[in-house]
Amino acid sequence: MKGSAQAAREAALSSACAHAVVSGAGTAAAAGPGAVQNAVTVDVEDYFQVSAFRRLVRYDDWGRMESRIERNTAKALDLLSQFDLCGTFFVLGWVAERFPRLVRAICARGHELGCHSYAHRLVYEMTPQEFRDDTQRAQRAIENAAGVPVHVYRAPSFSITSRSSWALEILLELGFTADSSIFPLRLGPLDGRFPYGWPGAPRRPFRLRVSSGDLREFPLPTFRFGPWTLPATGGAYLRLWPYAFQCRRLGQFEEQGSPWVLYFHPWELDAQQPRMAASIGARAGHYARLAQTEQLLRRLFRRFRFGKLSDLAVKESRTWRASGASP
Repeated sequence: MKGSAQAAREAALSSACAHAVVSGAGTAAAAGPGAVQNAVTVDVEDYFQVSAFRRLVRYDDWGRMESRIERNTAKALDLLSQFDLCGTFFVLGWVAERFPRLVRAICARGHELGCHSYAHRLVYEMTPQEFRDDTQRAQRAIENAAGVPVHVYRAPSFSITSRSSWALEILLELGFTADSSIFPLRLGPLDGRFPYGWPGAPRRPFRLRVSSGDLREFPLPTFRFGPWTLPATGGAYLRLWPYAFQCRRLGQFEEQGSPWVLYFHPWELDAQQPRMAASIGARAGHYARLAQTEQLLRRLFRRFRFGKLSDLAVKESRTWRASGASP
C-alpha cells in the first residue's frame, strides 16, 4: 500500500493536472457513442538520443548537441489538436529536467504523460538497481515539471524482454499501473545492434501478471507473415510500410474488436534534422521518408479513432504471466 505522504503528494499533483487541463487549449473532443478504439502515443526524445546513435553521441555529449525537441514536439501537439485528439506522451526524464515548460504544454493540451526512462538506456543492459534509479529519476522529473502523477511507462526501444522481465516488478514497486514496452515478436533494427521483442507475448492488450501484482500491458501491433511476426505500424514501420498495407493489417484488429497502439517520435516530423554519420542500416531506419510522416499520420487520424493509452480497455479474461530472467 502507498504511504500517506505519497498519497497526499499524488492528490496534490492530480489537482494541479486538473487545473492545467481546464486552463489549457486543444483538449480532446468529448467521446461519441463508440468508445475510443486505439491509442496514439508519442515518444518525446530528441533526434540524437535514439538507440541507433548511442555509439555516436554519448550521454555526456547530449548537452552540446543542437536540440530540436521543443519545435518538433510543438509540431506533434499542433497536429493532434487539428484532429481534436488527446494521446499519451512518453517523456524522457532528461528532456523533462531541461524543458519543463514543454512538459507543462503537453499536459495543458489534455494529453496523458508517461515515462520513457531518464537517459534512454536499454533496460537489458542495466542492472536492476540502475533501472530503478533511472526510472525513479525520470518519473520525478516529469512529475515535478508538469505537476501530474505519472503511472504509465514505455522502455527505450521496447527493451523490456524476457531478458529483463525483472523490470516489471520494479515498475510495480514505483507505482506504475500500465506499460507499453512489449513488442510480441523477435526483431532487431536494420543494423541489428539492439534486438527487441518478446516472442509469445499476447498481441492484444492484456493484464500482465508478475509475482507482486498486475500491470495493464499495451503491446505494439504486429501481424503474421508465414512463420514470422512483424510490426504493423509505428516509428520506422509507419514510414516504410505502404499506407494501404498498414490499413489492411490494422483494420483486422478493429474487425476483431481489439484496440491497437500507434507510436511516433517528434523528430520524425523533422525532415531537416542534422544527419548523423551512422551505419547504413541505422540511417535507413532513421531517415527514410521523414518528409512523409505528417501526411501518413493525417491519413491514419482520418481513418481510425484514437485517444489516450489509459482509455483502452483490457479484457479481464486476458491475463498473461511474465516469465524470464531473474535479477
